Amino acid sequence: MHSTESRILVVDDDPTVAEVVTGYLERAGHTVDLATDGPAALRAAAGRRPDLVVLDLMLPGMDGLEVCRRLRATAPVPVIMLTARGDEDDRILGLEIGADDYVTKPFSPRELVLRVESVLRRARATTARPGPPVSRCGITLDPAARTAAKDGRELALTLREFDLLAYLLDRPGEAISRERLMHEVWGWEFGDLSTVTVHVRRLRGKIETDPAKPALIRTVWGVGYRFETAEPPMAPLHVADAEPSAATHGGQGAGRG
Repeated sequence: MHSTESRILVVDDDPTVAEVVTGYLERAGHTVDLATDGPAALRAAAGRRPDLVVLDLMLPGMDGLEVCRRLRATAPVPVIMLTARGDEDDRILGLEIGADDYVTKPFSPRELVLRVESVLRRARATTARPGPPVSRCGITLDPAARTAAKDGRELALTLREFDLLAYLLDRPGEAISRERLMHEVWGWEFGDLSTVTVHVRRLRGKIETDPAKPALIRTVWGVGYRFETAEPPMAPLHVADAEPSAATHGGQGAGRG
């Protein structure tokens, strides 16, 4: 059951896979466009903008990673990759360049439809109920405009990176597990938690001064992540002004962390 009709672009050069995927998606109520190579996929997306792209990584003419890269450079369209079971490096790279999910071959068509529904549902939810603008630690995020900036400089975020940042900003100082992020941000009841790890790493690369030593999105070992809320340390008091106290030193230490 769908609140709105969705247009799905399926990109796969295997006729059997394309036929099965198209059939299942159409029976689920979607309109499906089909492309069998990379250049054709880009032309199809430019001609009739899809709500989501199901994209095979192994394509003639242009591989799926390059197609994904070019699609994400022009519009924040959700992308679900189809990958071979052993292509872990390509899978991670695909997530890093903006894919929202992946399904490994051989796969259940029903599982793919569930993943499509999950990604579409999340995309609709984030646009249907935007919250108020948020500003913390130099980061300003406007859910209604789908824009984010760090110290006044606009950030180029994928759809999923934006949702992840919005979720963390809305819960400052709270340790949030990877499982909870997967459920709340991705809308998945199950899945590979490395997806969350990859997206956090990529988001850090865009908002942290030193991504190797993150000060905003902190790792909570054994749990997940926390958006840091500590303020910068205050200027030290002069001895003549006040006596040092444990509370003062503790506050400065927290600020540096």
